[in-house]
Amino acid sequence: MTLRMPEGKRIAVSLSPDFDAQSVWMATFRTRSQTQMSRGEFGAETGAPRLLETFRRYGITTTWCVPVHTMLTFPEAVRAIAEDGHEIAAHGVYHEYIPKLEIDEERRLLELQLKEHERVLGRRPRGYRSPALDVTDNTLALLAEFGFAWDSSLMGRDFTPYRPRMVVEFDLERGNRFGPPSEVLEIPVSWALDDFPELESFKGNALMQSNEAVLARWKGSFDFAHERCPGAVLTWTLHPQCIGRAHNLIMLERFLEHITAKPDVWFPTLSEVHAAWCDD
Repeated sequence: MTLRMPEGKRIAVSLSPDFDAQSVWMATFRTRSQTQMSRGEFGAETGAPRLLETFRRYGITTTWCVPVHTMLTFPEAVRAIAEDGHEIAAHGVYHEYIPKLEIDEERRLLELQLKEHERVLGRRPRGYRSPALDVTDNTLALLAEFGFAWDSSLMGRDFTPYRPRMVVEFDLERGNRFGPPSEVLEIPVSWALDDFPELESFKGNALMQSNEAVLARWKGSFDFAHERCPGAVLTWTLHPQCIGRAHNLIMLERFLEHITAKPDVWFPTLSEVHAAWCDD
């Protein structure tokens, strides 16, 4: 199983934003606080334009995972992403928590995402990322049913796309049993390469990390893959309302200076990763 790299390229890096805007506060944090709504608005009105400008300056095209709620609430921001040539993937309707959905509701929401992507953007999404990076026993089968090519929600590898297997039997004494490999290609993610849980500020948040600690971790992951894992795919999950804050954006640009110093790094969209992946 290999990634067909462009000539002269050694590894692939995707800086893949999750453009949750206000939906994450309403659905995941279950609040309609005007202060939290303003944080989502910052992501759309300030964070996303800053991130797009950074991507233009470094010549990077990537994949934005966008809930339908964001597409309908901030259409101009989403239009700017598409006009800059970035891919837009599915990311839920309202940042719903997937593990709590019954299969009929999960199917209905996937159908609604496809309908709204076609109506608003004129095309179906090729890939999907689960809100909160979690799935049900049915998610991958539903994605295959609806013709999705890839998913980017799971963590069964770090730098290698793979065909995930669901655990179909849980047994503490005899071991778990897996089902067959999915038709959908998994492009793995990691909480360690996600800005939101480590850099987003909450009142009394004791888990918030320093920018220097996060930057060192990101550089370490990149350096390991670049030195030891030719053909690697690394996916960073970014959030405009978090990474778009001035101090965090400076950290991201320092990271980009580090990785773009290597001429053999490829910056594909996630659908380009899927197209370049060979299971043989």
